Amino acid sequence: MNGQLFIVATPIGNMSDISPRAIETLQQVDLILAEDTRDTARLCQRLGIKTPLRSYHKFSEKKNLEPIIEQLLDGKRIALVSDAGTPAVSDPGKYLVRSALEAGITVLPLPGPSAAIAAYSVSGVLQDEFFFCGFLPPKGEVRAKRLDSLLGMGFPLVLYEAPHRISSLLILLQERNARVVICRELTKQFEEVFEWHGGEIKERGEFVVVVEPAEKPPAENDNTAIELVKKSGLTTKEKVTLLRALNSEMKPNDAKKIVMK
Repeated sequence: MNGQLFIVATPIGNMSDISPRAIETLQQVDLILAEDTRDTARLCQRLGIKTPLRSYHKFSEKKNLEPIIEQLLDGKRIALVSDAGTPAVSDPGKYLVRSALEAGITVLPLPGPSAAIAAYSVSGVLQDEFFFCGFLPPKGEVRAKRLDSLLGMGFPLVLYEAPHRISSLLILLQERNARVVICRELTKQFEEVFEWHGGEIKERGEFVVVVEPAEKPPAENDNTAIELVKKSGLTTKEKVTLLRALNSEMKPNDAKKIVMK
């Protein structure tokens, strides 16, 4: 009988945010795959968890897939955790989850902390829809172009950013007249959540940035807007989503035909 793969969310700062179910699962599985075994070892020590740990990070996840899948097929119960938050969301785990599903292995989510969802909930954005971007390209023209493409979709954005790049990101957003809410060190001792209107930022800690585009997308019958979408550098799926946002009556197949012309 096949084993089970548990995708376990862990605290993004405050240790009290871990769920009883997550603790119980981490105690009962045969193995915990950890993005950084040192971080997870500290968490396990605090919670009294003695389950064996093995490293599983972005530099090794592909090459380690086969032996992990074999263990799962042999009936092992394995939990995957990241350093903080929900695995496989801008963190390692996507390849393992996909391979497990393809092999017919049961994959079970243990929901919990997510920096993106936490930030959006305190952003004051009124729309239900948003686009999660993870990290932008680190620098250069490709960074600005990617940001413009995302803003052009017309949806609020949720971005992760490193402390040494936060100032450059804010300059780009200020130039584009976007509304910006900054979440720094979420759930930690020096947590900050505020609407940014310019000025210096503490370049320390972990940042989640929620962005509202300055203007609505062009009118739905604007052929110029369609051409901009086609040339935007977005993926086909993103272009189709944007075209349908510009014209709520457009069917997915029709939008795809326009994109592929």
